[in-house]
Amino acid sequence: QVQLVESGGGLVQPGGSLRLSCAASRTIFGTTAMGWYRQAPGKQREMVALIVKVISGGDTTTYGDSVKGRFTISRDNAKNTIDLQMNSLEPEDTAVYYCFLDGVWGQGTQVTVSS
Repeated sequence: QVQLVESGGGLVQPGGSLRLSCAASRTIFGTTAMGWYRQAPGKQREMVALIVKVISGGDTTTYGDSVKGRFTISRDNAKNTIDLQMNSLEPEDTAVYYCFLDGVWGQGTQVTVSS
C-alpha cells in the first residue's frame, strides 16, 4: 500500500500563503484520484482539491467552493508529489489538511491562519 507524507503546514497570518506537499512512496502516474481534503475542529472532512482521471485519458480538477480562485493543486509525476498552493488564506481555512490517493490517506498537516 502506498504511503503518503504531507509537509508544509504551519501558522500564517490572514492574507498569507502556504504550500503543502504530499510525497507518495510509489509512482503517482496512472492514479485514479488524488488530492487534498481538510477537517476543521467539530466539522466534517471536506474536499479541497481533487484530480480525477477521466476515461478519455486526461485528468479533471475540482476545487471546493470555498477555495476556488485561491488554491491551486498540482502534481509532479517525476517526483511523485501532489502540491497545494494556498493563497489569500483566511481564518476559516484553519484545519488539518490530508493528502488522498486512491483510497489512502496521509497523516495530516496542521494549517492555522491567525493574526
